[in-house]
Amino acid sequence: MTSRYDAAQLVDFAAALFAHAGLDADKARTCAEILVEGDLMGHTTHGLALLGPYLDEAYSGKMLPTGQPDIVAEAAATQTWDGKRLPGPWLTVQAADWAVARARESGIAAVNIRRSCHIGCLAAYLHRYATQGMMVVVTCSDPAVASVAPFGGTKRIYTPDPLAAGWPTPEGPVMIDVSMSITTNGMTNRLRGEGRQFESPMLLTAEGAPTRDPNAFFTDPPGSLLPLGGTEAGHKGFGLALMIEALTSALGGFGRADAPTGWGAAVFVMAIDPARFAGLPAFTRETGWMADAVHSNPPIPGGSPVRLPGERGWKLRAEHLANGVVLHPSIPPALAARAERAGLAVPAPLP
Repeated sequence: MTSRYDAAQLVDFAAALFAHAGLDADKARTCAEILVEGDLMGHTTHGLALLGPYLDEAYSGKMLPTGQPDIVAEAAATQTWDGKRLPGPWLTVQAADWAVARARESGIAAVNIRRSCHIGCLAAYLHRYATQGMMVVVTCSDPAVASVAPFGGTKRIYTPDPLAAGWPTPEGPVMIDVSMSITTNGMTNRLRGEGRQFESPMLLTAEGAPTRDPNAFFTDPPGSLLPLGGTEAGHKGFGLALMIEALTSALGGFGRADAPTGWGAAVFVMAIDPARFAGLPAFTRETGWMADAVHSNPPIPGGSPVRLPGERGWKLRAEHLANGVVLHPSIPPALAARAERAGLAVPAPLP
């Protein structure tokens, strides 16, 4: 039988653990909300699976638990922050809040954050703004880590470099969250730990051969994640990854050229207010038309009905909020271990 957990209790529990690690109350709460949001939408490698690693960063001093980012550059509708290794989810929400508020005045606004800690599931940031009539784009890279080789190469030089975007339609938000690699570090680690292989080749060996085996990522020399598009069209994912590297590290003036160390992120957040263009009604008229065209599109023979990006996650989120969150089997034991160390009670499954 699958156990379910109350989402609000999970947020309270995760926030208490973050507070025990020394995070300010607002940072602890925001980090907890973003991690649980990932599980609500079914992104199980980037939800509470990250709680333990985040706590380890805080306890070790690699995550700054208190304080504010420094503004290192600003203009009318842009700011660049030094995140000072503050909690990534909190920094990203602060940046999105600022960009949304400024975009309501100027139409578009953006924040670049350098030296952030890891920011979790990018889709977790979208719905709160899309449901306010805003379009938000979030992307990140980790300049201290390399996982993906350029198309045609065999040596890792960049990370999966995810890109997320959300915007409103009359029936609910469209939410895109796509990595520029064909899989992620988190999924590769999970499958390796479970002794399983990918269903199709998603990595390259160190010699450049496609493989389903996640262990190829951990050899010496190491293999790499295939770029989005795989062996045939990976030039597309590679090109998009270069754009994300430019938006995150290059715009912030701090990246791979600085040879940073540690687990972190360079982040770019942009907000667009449709009301400052042709108007929100005109915007949603068009996005609604497209949503209707997608939903009425005949599926392939034997296939499921066609859906919008993020639609499954949005519906799953509503179901989880109503009936309890289904966690990946590896998560409850990890939560219990963390609760015991902190002297806290772990949330009980719903009856």
